[in-house]
Amino acid sequence: MQMSLPSSLLPSIDLTYARHKGLSTQALLNVWSSLKDKSSITQFQDFRNKMIWEPTNPRGAERLPPGIIEATSDFFLRRLWGIPNEDLTIKPKYLVTFTVGYDQKKNIDAAVKKFSENFTVVLFHYDGRTTEWNEFEWSKRAIHVSAPKQTKWWYAKRFLHPDVVAPYDYIFIWDEDLGVEHFDAEEYVKLVRKHGLEISQPGIEPNKGLTWQMTKRRGYGEVHKKTEERPGWCSDPHLPPCAAFVEIMAPVFSRDAWRCVWHMIQNDLIHGWGLDFALRKCVEPPHEKIGVVDAQWIVHQTIPSLGNQGQSEEGKAPWEGVRERCRTEWEIFQNRMATSEKAYFESMKIKFPA
Repeated sequence: MQMSLPSSLLPSIDLTYARHKGLSTQALLNVWSSLKDKSSITQFQDFRNKMIWEPTNPRGAERLPPGIIEATSDFFLRRLWGIPNEDLTIKPKYLVTFTVGYDQKKNIDAAVKKFSENFTVVLFHYDGRTTEWNEFEWSKRAIHVSAPKQTKWWYAKRFLHPDVVAPYDYIFIWDEDLGVEHFDAEEYVKLVRKHGLEISQPGIEPNKGLTWQMTKRRGYGEVHKKTEERPGWCSDPHLPPCAAFVEIMAPVFSRDAWRCVWHMIQNDLIHGWGLDFALRKCVEPPHEKIGVVDAQWIVHQTIPSLGNQGQSEEGKAPWEGVRERCRTEWEIFQNRMATSEKAYFESMKIKFPA
């Protein structure tokens, strides 16, 4: 359908031109009010508002013309001056976040320096200390978000919405107590791409902070996707913890995988326990798309810094209360997942697998 609108319906002021010529806001208002055909302008505005309804636009934005829609955002820092399309001398392709306390500044300084200018760096501060980080030159280019005594999964749910991190090919969501002497972020990304990993982590030094055999660094090869655990731990060799499994201390997600994982993170379950066993639900086939990168490896230093931010109750140390909460959240998450899956299968009249 084509329409021709009479020129009398269109506003006759070129505001950009007027501002360029130095006209004040009041002068612009005076000229605008002097227009003779105010009713025509009103008619045009009403016509335009009633004619636009685009159901394929994001929910709530149906009244906007599709060409003006900005459905995603980013963490790119911009200038207060100049031309917008000249703001960025380089557009980072990847994102790395650390949830930090200032006491671990030396460790974080060493870690951040392993990530090139291709990475946007975001620090989530659980201790409220942000300005002190300006002693590091890189910190002045980083994004700082602060909320007292919150975990990285609390931050991730609230500040890493898939539409905010959409420009980034890979999202690293890391703890603060990781030794990175044998790690190079650019080389890591190359290996992840090469082996088609949608969810991954670096191998962990075997002698420090090791919980699962799957995440143990192997001294040969670039990547592994399966392992052998203790007898009886794996009912299926393609399922966690023998395959399709990484831990939550240093996960790396592709853009598409993160969109799924973000929706799985529960608002009230802030420690993320149980997520590692459920990540497989976000890629297919999980035993091929989830893996551990052995050629780029880290050391888990197991510093319970955030754990010590807990509160002592009933004679228990702060870290004991935090650990108890972690275990409780794991059980809650498992129950929610099982209940949700059962409800879905029943609604589809599919026999729920035992």
